[in-house]
Amino acid sequence: MIVEQYQLLIADDDDAFRSTLCEIFEPFFRLIEAESGEEALERAAHEDVHLALFDMHMQRLTGLEALRQLKEIHIIAPCILITADYTTELCDDAAEAQAFTVLKKPVTKRELVTAVATAVATAYHDNELTHRMLST
Repeated sequence: MIVEQYQLLIADDDDAFRSTLCEIFEPFFRLIEAESGEEALERAAHEDVHLALFDMHMQRLTGLEALRQLKEIHIIAPCILITADYTTELCDDAAEAQAFTVLKKPVTKRELVTAVATAVATAYHDNELTHRMLST
């Protein structure tokens, strides 16, 4: 299923990092920004979410908790967790929650773009968008 314009949910309570993520992905997606897990879920309840990037450490709901709840609303949407506290236990919990992958901070632009492009290719088989993203 190829979508005309995918919507990427970016949930991070760090304004500067969220802004950086938006700059990276704005050429490829319609962006939905959220400052918290709660706001991300509220936005996802009213909009189609095709992919999601979650910071692990946010107020009240962690990225993993928000990811679990988002998967109940948008089952197909690949979700990527970004964390500074990368552990085997977290990776296991994320896999159990059906996260697409877990990225360790500090994360490079290339790692981010590759993970999101791979998620698009895996979930939506959109080789054109995948190629455009990986060519930047």
